[in-house]
Amino acid sequence: QGNGNTSFSEGSAEKGMRWEENKENERPSAGSKANKEFGDSLSLEILQIIKESQQQHGLRHGDFQRYRGYCSRRQRRLRKTLNFKMGNRHKFTGKKVTEELLTDNRYLLLVLMDAERAWSYAMQLKQEANTEPRKRFHLLSRLRKAVKHAEELERLCESNRVDAKTKLEAQAYTAYLSGMLRFEHQEWKAAIEAFNKCKTIYEKLASAFTEEQAVLYNQRVEEISPNIRYCAYNIGDQSAINELMQMRLRSGGTEGLLAEKLEALITQTRAKQAATMSEVEWRGRTVPVKIDKVRIFLLGLADNEAAIVQAESEETKERLFESMLSECRDAIQVVREELKPDQKQRDYILEGESGKVSNLQYLHSYLTYIKLSTAIKRNENMAKGLQRALLQQQPEDDSKRSPRPQDLIRLYDIILQNLVELLQLPGLEEDKAFQKEIGLKTLVFKAYRCFFIAQSYVLVKKWSEALVLYDRVLKYANEVNSDAGAFKNSLKDLPDVQELITQVRSEKCSLQAAAILDGSDAHQTETSSSQVKDNKPLVERFETFCLDPSLVTKQANLVHFPPGFQPIPCKPLFFDLALNHVAFPPLEDKLEQKTKSGLTGYIKGIFGFRS
Repeated sequence: QGNGNTSFSEGSAEKGMRWEENKENERPSAGSKANKEFGDSLSLEILQIIKESQQQHGLRHGDFQRYRGYCSRRQRRLRKTLNFKMGNRHKFTGKKVTEELLTDNRYLLLVLMDAERAWSYAMQLKQEANTEPRKRFHLLSRLRKAVKHAEELERLCESNRVDAKTKLEAQAYTAYLSGMLRFEHQEWKAAIEAFNKCKTIYEKLASAFTEEQAVLYNQRVEEISPNIRYCAYNIGDQSAINELMQMRLRSGGTEGLLAEKLEALITQTRAKQAATMSEVEWRGRTVPVKIDKVRIFLLGLADNEAAIVQAESEETKERLFESMLSECRDAIQVVREELKPDQKQRDYILEGESGKVSNLQYLHSYLTYIKLSTAIKRNENMAKGLQRALLQQQPEDDSKRSPRPQDLIRLYDIILQNLVELLQLPGLEEDKAFQKEIGLKTLVFKAYRCFFIAQSYVLVKKWSEALVLYDRVLKYANEVNSDAGAFKNSLKDLPDVQELITQVRSEKCSLQAAAILDGSDAHQTETSSSQVKDNKPLVERFETFCLDPSLVTKQANLVHFPPGFQPIPCKPLFFDLALNHVAFPPLEDKLEQKTKSGLTGYIKGIFGFRS
């Protein structure tokens, strides 16, 4: 019964969805209204229809297969509604939409769904082609099919029965699909011409309508702009690579056909530059770099750091940090594989010089330093974001969890752990300047961690603990100020310690005032409670008001239990004193006399003659 009910509910939901979509197919769009007269112009919002359909049926999550199924179902319902069937269940009869049939804009929608179905199948195959390269041939076939249907839609829209806006949208749609096909074929000139035509049409449409309607067209222009710059780069425009890198810094990055190609282009450009790179210098020592993957990573290090600084949003920064850490881990893994064969290098001794590690081990330490430093910067950036959220915190909102000082404590714990790992890097044991620099950075982050621990104690009104921690913060900060003379350049990217000292002093004043007020309130409450309450149960002090928090606990003093003994009158005893003075009447005449024995008595007894 459970399975039957489930299938029934799913079937009902599917029927409801189909009913709504059938009603959508039966509604005439704006500008058509049955179009019984040929003089009426047909209108179809092509871009708006496909964008809404894609967002509502799978493409919000990149599910092209679901969107393809939707296109097939909607196409079938349109044919049924328009009575435009392709034969019957026994025989197929091909039909094409012609200009003579254009009495309803749903005929145009029918062709549009054909193109969208082929396009969505091509995008589904593109996802699967990453693991199955043979599917690329099917992908190109479906893209050609989508272009063919789009060209048919453009040809139908050339009719006098279709308005000018729909004609332009059809031309732009055909140019877009054609550009994607040429892009996949790597025909860069044909692709850039198609994309430019599409971009021009949408820009004109955006300028001709209201701001609300122009948003959709401008979004499509932004989508195809990276493709145009990529085609320009492949044609020979070297300046396009800089624009592509800037587009990569935008929120969300690039999507669609260009995402993978742009990453491959960046890697290829760095690989060409890596051919000339042979060594790297770090902390006064020059190390040869013979591994290509490490060369590519080190060449892109400065670009990645600059990209993080220039990123527009926190989301983009986080994505770039993760990408950089991933590349660094891959480079470290390659170096670690090279270190495995030679076990003697693990002793960190080379040419009899104690304390000097091999070049490969030193390169491993350098890459590990980059990884840990990047992780520290990322966590520090997250901590800054949380601090801003704490300062801008709104009143309590149950729908969204607000940030707390405890969240920052966890981040600073991770940073301090990374700094401990930096001190343990092989090859830097004798570098006193490095050890001193890391020690100062540790003091800075310890001060901030201690500050937020104190903040968390303030929230629970533990005033003495918070005051001691604030003093510890000042101690760490003063140590940094006294020892930071020669390391100011290396500490300039860290949080400002002087600003922390100012904040701690103001917080200490607030804490002392809050502690005094809280202490006086507690004393007054305790005094009033002892005077009024006097440990009496609630039932004996109804006439007196008293704030007693214990009444809402499980040990509330409501009544005396068990109740005490009270004197009550005894049950009365009855004594019959008159009975001793009563004289009862004689009853001898009522008593039975003794019967006579013998024959005479027997005879009398028989006949009832007893006396």
